Amino acid sequence: MSQPLLVGRRLSLLDRFLTVWIFLAMALGLLIGRTLPAVVAALGHLDSGTVSWPIAAGLIVMLYPPLAKVRYGELGRVFADLRVLLVSLIQNWVVGPVLMAVLAVLFLRQHPAFMTGVMLIGLARCIAMVLVWNDLAGGQPEYAAGLVAFNSLFQMLFYAAYAYLFLTVLPPLVGLAAVAVHVSFGQVARTVALYLGVPLVAGALTRLWLGRRIGQEAYEHRFLPKIAPLTLMALLSTIVVMFTLQGQAILQLPADAGLVALPLVAYFVLMFAFSVVLSRRAGARPEVVTALAFTAASNNFELAIAVAIGVFGISSAVAFATVIGPLVEVPVMIGLVTVAGRLHLGQAKGPFLLADEAKEG
Repeated sequence: MSQPLLVGRRLSLLDRFLTVWIFLAMALGLLIGRTLPAVVAALGHLDSGTVSWPIAAGLIVMLYPPLAKVRYGELGRVFADLRVLLVSLIQNWVVGPVLMAVLAVLFLRQHPAFMTGVMLIGLARCIAMVLVWNDLAGGQPEYAAGLVAFNSLFQMLFYAAYAYLFLTVLPPLVGLAAVAVHVSFGQVARTVALYLGVPLVAGALTRLWLGRRIGQEAYEHRFLPKIAPLTLMALLSTIVVMFTLQGQAILQLPADAGLVALPLVAYFVLMFAFSVVLSRRAGARPEVVTALAFTAASNNFELAIAVAIGVFGISSAVAFATVIGPLVEVPVMIGLVTVAGRLHLGQAKGPFLLADEAKEG
C-alpha cells in the first residue's frame, strides 16, 4: 500500500518542508512574472491553442510516478466495487457541481462572468492533480487511478450536457441570465487524452515491461523509490511556471482574485469534508476514503480554462476566474493533504473495504 509522504515515516528534506517549497515556488513564479517579461513571453510562445506545453509537460511528468505505482491487475477489483463507484458518482456528478453552483451564486451573483467561470471549474472533475494529492496523502493508488478513469469517461460523455444544464437551463429559474456554452466532445476528449492518457500509458507500460524484466520485488523497492521524487520536483516546477504565466492576475486585480477565491476555498474544504463523511459511512477503508475525497474535491482546471478561453476569449472575466482556480487549489489541497495525515487517512493496511476485513475475519 502507498505510504503518505507527509506522515507516518522518516521524511526526506523535500518531503518534510513541502509546504514551504510550494509557497516559495509560488513566490518565485510571481517574481519572475513581475520582473522578467522576456521569460513570460518565451513561455507564452510555447502555447498551442489553449494548451501551455510547459504546464502540460510538468503535469505529465508529475503523474508518471503515481501511475507507475498502480498495480493494474487490481483495477478489475476497483471497477467491480459498485459501492465505491456509486459513492464517487454521487460525489462527482451530483454533489460537486451542485455545491459549486450554489456557492458561485451565493458569492458571485453580482458578478455573472466570475460566476460562470467558477461554475465551469465545478463541472470539470479532476483527472490529473488528484493523483498527486492522493499519493502525497498515502491514498490507495489503484482506487485513485480507477476513479479518475471512471470520471474521465463521464466527463467526456456529459460535460457539454452539464454545461448546458447549469449555465443555460437552471440560471433563469433563480432569476439569473442564461449563458450559452458550446463544448464539443472532441475538446474534452483531447484534454483527457493529454493530461491523463499520456502518463497513464507510460505508467502502465513501465509496470508491465520493467516489472517483468527486473522482477516485481526490484520494481517495487528499487525502481519506484528512484522515480518518486519526480512527482514533487515536477509539481514545484509546474507551480513556478503556472504563477509566472498566470499569477499576475492576482497582483493586478487582487480584489477580484480574492472575490473568486472565496467560493473556491469553501468548495474545496466542504467537498473534502463531505466526501470523507460519505465514504466512511459507505464502509470504505481509510486509504480508499482518501482516494474518494481527493477525487471529489479536486477539479480539472485545464479543461475549465480551455473552455473559458475557447468560448469567451483569453481576456474575458470568465477566463480570469478559471485561471484563479489552480492558483487557489494548490495551497488548499496541500493543506488538505496535511489534514488527511492528521486524520490518519491513507495509513491503513489490508482489505479495500471494512466489509472485506469482516469477511476475512
